[in-house]
Amino acid sequence: MRDSKHLTTQTLYPLNVFPEDLVNKIGGYLVYLIYIGRKDVSGNDWGDAFADAIKGTHLDSPVGIADVVLDKNCWSVKTVKVKDPFTSTSVRLISGRCSPDYSYGITDPHKDIQRTGEAVLNIWNERINIATDHYSRVRTAVLVRSYDLLSYRLFEEETTRYRTTDYHWKVNSNGNLIGLDHNERVCFTWQPHGSQFTIHTEVPKEAVKFQVKQPPTLQKNDVLKAINFDESWITILKD
Repeated sequence: MRDSKHLTTQTLYPLNVFPEDLVNKIGGYLVYLIYIGRKDVSGNDWGDAFADAIKGTHLDSPVGIADVVLDKNCWSVKTVKVKDPFTSTSVRLISGRCSPDYSYGITDPHKDIQRTGEAVLNIWNERINIATDHYSRVRTAVLVRSYDLLSYRLFEEETTRYRTTDYHWKVNSNGNLIGLDHNERVCFTWQPHGSQFTIHTEVPKEAVKFQVKQPPTLQKNDVLKAINFDESWITILKD
């Protein structure tokens, strides 16, 4: 179970109800990326695409929750690659590094895994506190992409704090800590080596499904011609 502040600031659209024109703008940006030769869509690409679609600002900063901002609204943007976005029911969102050693002095994370897990969630919760000090609404926008970059699933959720007492922690076969809810569903993974924190998120049934058409390949000679390139642009330097 999650808890969050009661948020009342007006935003562009209701939670997880993306206007059609917004989806079309996102799709257009993705087609542009494919056209210029991108073999994949990175997190920064997704941040640029979302910011462009809502006319917001992509902060492009590794620190903090807010990736894209517009007035007093902010979004943490995440993209995940799967075989089939249309059938995926859950995704794993890499959500930064949470170091209980640095923040809580826990040098042996396996000594008391419950204490370590609670410390990891507390670090996450503090990041949310910082974000809500600056923004009235904090959301996570998730783009699930296929390997060929032609099929997508789009959804969002409120970015919220977690009650540490709602989860218990175990160690998996890889030596990582996993946080489970009362129904034994895995909700979090935390890696001791690197302190990477991952949130396991269910894909809502109402998540938007869309596909894009494969654009023609941008040819090198077409680009050079379009920019009026000639050999005078090249200067060979000699010692």
